[in-house]
Parts: sequence; C-alpha cells; structure tokens
Amino acid sequence: MGFSRLDIHRWNRGERTLVTLAGDIGPATTPLLRAAVEQCLLDGVTVIDIDLATVGSCDARGLDVLLSASRRAGRVHARLRLHHPCAQIARLLDATGSASLLLTAPVSPVPPTASGDLRSTTATRAPGDPPRRPDQPVLKDGIRLRRLTRWQAEDMREDIADLAAESVAGTAGEAYHDRGDFLHRLAVSAHRPGFALLVAETTVLVGCAFGFPVGSDGSGRREFGATLQEIIQRLTSHTRFVVLSQVVAHPHAQHRDIARRLQQRLLTDLHSSLGVTLLHPADRVGQAAFASWGWQNMGAVVGLPCPGAPCVLTLSVEGGLPLARR
Repeated sequence: MGFSRLDIHRWNRGERTLVTLAGDIGPATTPLLRAAVEQCLLDGVTVIDIDLATVGSCDARGLDVLLSASRRAGRVHARLRLHHPCAQIARLLDATGSASLLLTAPVSPVPPTASGDLRSTTATRAPGDPPRRPDQPVLKDGIRLRRLTRWQAEDMREDIADLAAESVAGTAGEAYHDRGDFLHRLAVSAHRPGFALLVAETTVLVGCAFGFPVGSDGSGRREFGATLQEIIQRLTSHTRFVVLSQVVAHPHAQHRDIARRLQQRLLTDLHSSLGVTLLHPADRVGQAAFASWGWQNMGAVVGLPCPGAPCVLTLSVEGGLPLARR
C-alpha cells in the first residue's frame, strides 16, 4: 500500500500568505497540514489563502483541521480562506455547512519571483511518523505586533483585561492592578486625542500597550495632561511625550522581550522619543518590571489630579540611553 503524499508550498507577501497544496489530505498527511497552518499563525500572518486546485481528496479529519485553524485565526483577527476546491471537497463543505465559512472568490497565486519570502515543504509521511511537537517554543519572530482601532480595542477589552490580571496574579503587585481600574483606564485613554493601542499575538494574546500623546502643540493639554506636561518639562526639559497608560506582557520566559517591543513600537507610531507612565509609590513589583524594560523612576510627585503622589517613570529612546534626572 503506497503512502499518501501532500506537497505544501508557501509564499509570503507582508502579512498575507498563499499556501498551495498538491496531493491528498488524509490520515497520513493531516498532521503536516495542521503544522503548516499553525506556523502561519505563529508567524503573524493575517490572511491565509489556501489553494486546493491540485488536491485530489480531503477527508473529514482534514476538514476539521481547516475549521479549527479558521476559528483560531478569527480569535486573533486573522482569516483563513479556501480557493479552487475539487468536487469532492466542495461536497464535503456543503454537507457540513462549512462552505460559507471557508470559501471565497478565487485568488491569483503570488509568483515565486515576488519580493515575499518562499517557504516550501515536500513531504511523504507514513501514518506512524510523529507529527510536529505541539510544545515547540514560539520563536521571537513568531510574535506579531498589531495596532487596533478603537472599535477593535473595545471588542477585545475583556481579553486584554484578562491578560493584565494574569500578568500580576499571585504577586505583591496584584493589589495595585485591579481589573476594574484597568478597564476604566483603558476607556478613559481611548477617548484621548491620538490614542493608540498595540497588541502582541502568537495564536493567542500575549501582550498589549496603550497610551496617548501630550504635545508642545497643545494636544493633550486638558486637565491631567496639562499638569503632567508641566511636571515632565521640569524633570526632563521635554514638552512632548507619550503617556503609556499600560504596558502588559504575559508572564512567561518566552515573552520577556514583548514589553520592550511594544513600548518601542508605540513610541515610534506616535512619533515621540519619550514615554511617561505613573505607578503607585508602593507598587514595587510594577516599578521593578518597568525598570527591567529600561524605564527610569523619577520619584513621587504631587500636584496631579489623582489620589496620592504617584511615581513618574520615563523612557527615552534617544540613542537608547535613559534621561538624566534634573
């Protein structure tokens, strides 16, 4: 009995990938298909086009892999689409009611000579061959940073709040990071001019950062922003900066660089070389975390329209050096 064969070719163009399959999707080749689609999501692809023009057959298990991948893609605001299915696959899609979820208009293949990256896999597998291990580590390049619109941020607010709670769960800093306070801070920040929110994703949410600019042109000079601007100008001589209302990273060793990447990207997107955040003076865990990400603690300040005397922390990206305290 001959082994089933499935050739998988992948062409990348930005955050879009075209995957062409040739052969049969059955018990021996389903693990290959699952691994290929999972890797696309780990690499931060937002649109996965799968060309089935040269696939002869697909069993129910193969369809289940595609449906599961489509659901996972949807959770990270990506999309999986099938193109050019054969008659057998079309009947299977119709019978399971999956056609409207997976099928779309035909796509033109991305030529191999395009500037995008080409990844090709040709495989012949026996049913006993071990599939790709699910516990393989997520590479740094598999983490995708994505900026959300206000409505996307609203849609994901509960997931983001869950992540924020997980990041301090079981630590002394938990007392200073109430979930309700986090949601309130997100809602208030979202109404500030220039608000921006970034998330870091693999196949799940692993980090986020959000904030808004305060500028020398008068932007952000409303109540809290005006007083804070005066304080930051006295401390650093800067009149333009970004208030990073929150930086959150999943508490996992593989993701220790996520916070740095998020905060640097947010400052770049908002065209600022200085970030500012406020922390409760007793929140030693939070202060230590920000210090590990390159922030400088400028000490507690008074005069801001908020309870107590919060610590002001600053992050400068000018030459990668922290600001000297004045």
